[in-house]
Amino acid sequence: MTARHVFYEGRVQGVGFRYTVRQIATGYDIAGWIRNLPDGRVELLAAGDPEEVTAFLQASTTAS
Repeated sequence: MTARHVFYEGRVQGVGFRYTVRQIATGYDIAGWIRNLPDGRVELLAAGDPEEVTAFLQASTTAS
């Protein structure tokens, strides 16, 4: 098992970014959370099989 802690910045709040990433996550065998930060960034933690986490992060990058 592996875990990845990621921060997204840019236009990621108020545009449905978290919702989209959560929808993408349902297609992968992972656990974790995503939240808005006061400074405008979005914080994500994804944990699971290394291949699943990597594939999820690649897919979620297209959401940003």
